[in-house]
Amino acid sequence: MKIYRTTFAAILLALLATACGNRTAATLDEFTETVYSPRYASGFSIKGIEGKESVLITVSNPWQNADGVVARLFIARNEEPVPAGFTGQVLRGEASRIVAMSATHIAMLAAIGADDRVVGVSCIDYISNEYVASHRDSIGDVGYEGNIDYELLLSLRPDLVLLYGINGANPMEGKLSELGIPYMYVGDYLEESPLGKAEWLVAVGETVGRRAEAVRHFDPIAERYDALKEQVAATTSDAPSVMLNAPYGDSWFMPSTGSYLVQLIADAGGDYIYKENAGNASLPIDLEEAYLLVAGADMWLHTGSANTLDELSAACPKFTDTRCFRNGSVYNNTRRINAAGGNDFFESAVVNPDILLRDLVKIFHPEMVKEDLVYYKKLR
Repeated sequence: MKIYRTTFAAILLALLATACGNRTAATLDEFTETVYSPRYASGFSIKGIEGKESVLITVSNPWQNADGVVARLFIARNEEPVPAGFTGQVLRGEASRIVAMSATHIAMLAAIGADDRVVGVSCIDYISNEYVASHRDSIGDVGYEGNIDYELLLSLRPDLVLLYGINGANPMEGKLSELGIPYMYVGDYLEESPLGKAEWLVAVGETVGRRAEAVRHFDPIAERYDALKEQVAATTSDAPSVMLNAPYGDSWFMPSTGSYLVQLIADAGGDYIYKENAGNASLPIDLEEAYLLVAGADMWLHTGSANTLDELSAACPKFTDTRCFRNGSVYNNTRRINAAGGNDFFESAVVNPDILLRDLVKIFHPEMVKEDLVYYKKLR
């Protein structure tokens, strides 16, 4: 019996040593093992340590014109300690209650079946997600940047707030830190690759403990997108010229040749007509230059609030004599508008770039696609 007791004690000590070892604080520099390496996105990475469940999500340059800015979220799992000296955000376990400040964050959670974790949103009327729409009585609308209801936000008891930055750090940072509520920047809108935008759902999936599900959801999207892109390149020779947008006041904003939408157009076998803007932001042109571009285009897309040719004619009467208008080759991204005017193009389309690409191929090369348009509609 003494031998058995001695053996049992040795095993118990070994198990305790292993458990304590798993909870020994690691240094930040030890988080070098790649947990997930994005193939298309450039703004995030997920690192870990062999034998530990905790991970470190690093978000690089999370707003426009950021240079060398890094935001980190440490997800402490299995009661593992936070690295000594870590000054970033800490999420303990997985996020069960999330405040999402962008509709695209909700779409990412929905893609992996986790939209039921949303307890707070910004501007609920404009959100298309069915779960949010059907749970308005229990999901709080915390307001928008510069007008946040922090009392309501705190009452929602969020584990995590998903943020985004525009031209600098989100002004919510300081108050969230004061309240002890962790946050993570989601930089999908900064990605120029359509697949890069969608791949951010893996980072969001990590926060709810569903990274594997997110990868399984994303990989087929990428496969379908790349396959259709290659099919278009192999089977089409003519690329219709494409004009974008509508006037905003006295200006007409034209996206960069490297932008997300222009990449989609190119992958769908179209030719963006405005080559002068190679920067990283849209540039305004005057209405005379816009008229010349519309007059030379085969297709006209994204016509602002105009949903019929008559509405477009009222907004841009001079443009009705252009070839694309006369031919009815005018499309808008407004097929999925809710009652308040919220556009699902800016929500679920971000995580469905393969469907978005298919829509554009249907518009540019209709013989290649049988399915109906999902996010676009032809103006009549």
